[in-house]
Amino acid sequence: MKACDRGLAISTADLTERIQSRSAGIGVVGLGYVGVPLAVEFANAGFPVTGFDVQLSKVERINLGESPVQDVEHNIVAQLVGTGKLSATDDFSAIKHCDVVIICVPTPLRKTKDPDMSFIVAACQEIAKYLHPDMLISLESTTYPGTTDELLLPMFEESGLTVGEDFYLCFSPERVDPGNPKFQTGNIPKVVGGVTAECTRVGSLFYSQALERVVPVSSTRVAEMTKLLENTFRMINIGLVNEMAVMCERMAVNIWEVIDAAATKPFGFMPFYPGPGLGGHCIPIDPFYLSWKSKQAGIEARFIELAGHVNGQMPHFVVEKIQNALNDHGKPLRDSHVHIMGVAYKRDIDDVRESPALDILHLLRKRGCRVTFSDPFVPAIRVNEECLTSEDDGHVAKADLVVIVTDHSCFDYQKIVRDARLIVDTRNSLKGFTSSNIVRL
Repeated sequence: MKACDRGLAISTADLTERIQSRSAGIGVVGLGYVGVPLAVEFANAGFPVTGFDVQLSKVERINLGESPVQDVEHNIVAQLVGTGKLSATDDFSAIKHCDVVIICVPTPLRKTKDPDMSFIVAACQEIAKYLHPDMLISLESTTYPGTTDELLLPMFEESGLTVGEDFYLCFSPERVDPGNPKFQTGNIPKVVGGVTAECTRVGSLFYSQALERVVPVSSTRVAEMTKLLENTFRMINIGLVNEMAVMCERMAVNIWEVIDAAATKPFGFMPFYPGPGLGGHCIPIDPFYLSWKSKQAGIEARFIELAGHVNGQMPHFVVEKIQNALNDHGKPLRDSHVHIMGVAYKRDIDDVRESPALDILHLLRKRGCRVTFSDPFVPAIRVNEECLTSEDDGHVAKADLVVIVTDHSCFDYQKIVRDARLIVDTRNSLKGFTSSNIVRL
């Protein structure tokens, strides 16, 4: 019997009572960086939870008591699977036994910078087959304002059920920050906006059973726009400081010292830091959902487009720094050996989605460099159909230049400074070192 089966069998009371008694069966569609931590939080809170995914490998790992994501430890999954609170399946017909279904599927951009809604549509088509009275559906996948009302609601209303009366539909944006030891799913405030006021009430009640703080808002559009504002704010400010870094380079000013000095102001300033480019599943992508939707309304999202351009040029700027550093030491870029330290998109995680390291690697190889990399979290990457494996730190001494792209905390920076002939530091990870072989962003 699946976890959701048990949830339905425990009680025939209404959804509110089943949520409060934690007997409601929970289905989580999408077992990635968002879905798995969420499933674990609700299973830990006492709910029977079933995870759904089309990738059989993820399903099998969970049922074996293993975690498919870095932020959730294997022993936690094993314990919940062992007690029967957590299971996984690729059989979406089990949704008919669930009282609550949470959608946590990817929402990538197409090459044309418009939203790819195919994963959401596919998930909702499966849910619609098994939609039943007194079911709560919550979309967590980041998307453009209006998605829940305009795309999901019509699909579910084809059943003849009435939203806010027979079933409940909400949007609650995920706010996962992979690798963050302080803020995780359980203690990050949860924004919830429903199609109707009753949807918001039921959705808020549900999330409050497992998460520390719930923030109800007046509509799904407000909730959808909240996530886009959060990530657009970061993307634009990172674009600003990246542009400042380029300016400071031309003016022979240390951008890191400038930021540190500005950050002493106790009001009106929040420090952002430059880097080799934007990576991850949110910040490089989410603002373009807003840009796409704005264009449909006849509004040009100028800040978003400009910041996207600036951030997109940072890998080229890093390659230029590498080329200039080699030239200053009498070596051409072509045929030089460049070793990249870190290819994950951020510190201490194994995620390479949209990582600027991949762009830098591609640009260097295109210019005739021999490129190797070291990353303790990423054993291998694929570049132009070729698989490259992570090398040991012996390549630091062998390379003509080492470029620090991702500042993993486990790197021995003192050893890197000692062994490397030449270093380009894109993260200010060598702050405090004064060696002549360091070139800073």
